Amino acid sequence: MNQGLTDHPPAIDPARPVGPQLFARLRTRIVSCDLAPGTRLSEVDIAAHYAISRQPVREAFIKLSEAGLIDIRPQRGSFVSRIDVDAVLAAQFVREAVEADIVRAACRRADDAMLAMLRGNLTAQQQAVDDPAPQTFMDLDEAFHRMIADIAGQSAGWAYLDMLRTQMDRVRHLTASQLPRQILVEQHRQIADAIGAANADEAEQRMRRHLRRVLTDIPVVAAAKPAFFTEAGRR
Repeated sequence: MNQGLTDHPPAIDPARPVGPQLFARLRTRIVSCDLAPGTRLSEVDIAAHYAISRQPVREAFIKLSEAGLIDIRPQRGSFVSRIDVDAVLAAQFVREAVEADIVRAACRRADDAMLAMLRGNLTAQQQAVDDPAPQTFMDLDEAFHRMIADIAGQSAGWAYLDMLRTQMDRVRHLTASQLPRQILVEQHRQIADAIGAANADEAEQRMRRHLRRVLTDIPVVAAAKPAFFTEAGRR
């Protein structure tokens, strides 16, 4: 399967390091499933598409491989990796544990301005419930969780979670058009209410329940798109 390099604009900013830009761009396209699992990636084609040399492409491929997003097969080529269900489950387990502590810390630190910021995000989420483009709601969803980390004083901790969430986000993108957005908004609202009430136990319970939704989504999407998952995930 050959890659469909159709992103616009394709230009890479020559004033900034090329490798990190290319890594970020390809990572986004893989996580969003714009480059689907199993897609063959050619160093030559990507270098030509972005008008760059092959060296930064090779460097980006190595980093993507380390992130579990591509498989580099000697003598055969490089391919977008299929989704490993075990990796998704492990990421969900760790993320839930970390965000449970983060939301408890947010309950101790939240002030009126911070709560107003969360409420503003919730208002935008509600407005995006019927948006035909799922990415708008997904971006707001991610921003909501990042805001809670900021409130908790764990902006750096959130950055660590960002790479961990990679495999989970691939599942989220596959289910984006079927997301029960109104239910998710209500779950977010309950979390925000618990933070506002400084009720750490309630906030943690609500956060854990919210983050476990991916466990329900995995078998459904794996059955619908079996070619996107590793053999273990299809069983």
